[in-house]
Amino acid sequence: MFRSAIPLLVLPLAYAIGCEADRPADTPEGLGASGSPREEAPFWPDPGPDATPKVLVFGVDGVRPDVLTDVATPNLDALATTGSFSDQATTRAPTVSGPGWSSMLTGVWPEKHGVLSNDFASNRYDEYPDFLTRLEKVRPELRTFVAADWLPLVTGENGGPLISNAVDHKVVLDGYELGWAQADSLVVAAAVEEIQRGDPDALFVYVGAPDEISHEIGGIGEAYRRAIATADDQLGGLVRALRNRTTFHEENWLVLVSTDHGRTAEGAHGGESPEETRIFFLASGPGAVRGGPTAPPAIVDVAVTALAHLGIPMDPEWELDGEAVALGGSTSG
Repeated sequence: MFRSAIPLLVLPLAYAIGCEADRPADTPEGLGASGSPREEAPFWPDPGPDATPKVLVFGVDGVRPDVLTDVATPNLDALATTGSFSDQATTRAPTVSGPGWSSMLTGVWPEKHGVLSNDFASNRYDEYPDFLTRLEKVRPELRTFVAADWLPLVTGENGGPLISNAVDHKVVLDGYELGWAQADSLVVAAAVEEIQRGDPDALFVYVGAPDEISHEIGGIGEAYRRAIATADDQLGGLVRALRNRTTFHEENWLVLVSTDHGRTAEGAHGGESPEETRIFFLASGPGAVRGGPTAPPAIVDVAVTALAHLGIPMDPEWELDGEAVALGGSTSG
């Protein structure tokens, strides 16, 4: 992402993320490398008519979908068996993190949100805010949460923040200051703490190590693949935390997982090649359609899908470019 570092701002209390041995016995093992979904006990219980809709968006920086399919990702696979997955989703050039995350979280393309590079100074977030800030505007009673370790997403660094201070709980770490592996672990630990001890309605959790490691090694080799596998472990910790909530059976969770851009075999990105513009999209939960989306999703669909699941009517004056995708199962709210 070619980003600059400033000192650590907030350091949350570390929380132990579950490992494979901690997975509940009823959790599906998933698709495997190339298998078909296994029939298991329901991963997501059918919510009752009064279940509370909630959404978790997990963003993993710089994941190339064809590499993702080569990596053992049991947690992503388990979610895919109970939701909708596409490795043909798309973003647009410039395929760098500033415009990528801006498009994902605002639901509009760069010509509207104004961010064309990792310099966010030209942003138009006052007109096209991130989905958590939009929630605070239309449903301020909902509790919103963000944890991230790339500073422009959550601070004024480089013309940010993308996610405004209207969000109820913001955890800020610096991946350059701490190292990306440690910072990502602390980001996820803070989110697990919020899920277990708080009552969040909408969360965005960001990890950056895969992208940074690819830049460091100049490719998409073993270290990059290990970073993707670690992100999958972190996703598993988040999902186990929400499934362990005492109110889980009274809630209708939607888990959305995606990335901001792909990359070339040399680890670069920013251009218009299919390797750079192709991303992945996952929606899982009782309200998600099972199987693949009917058409390849776009990065701008993530925010709109999150808002739709929470029952937010889409105001035409918002001029959103995305659409709600992969929804149509059990919904409530």
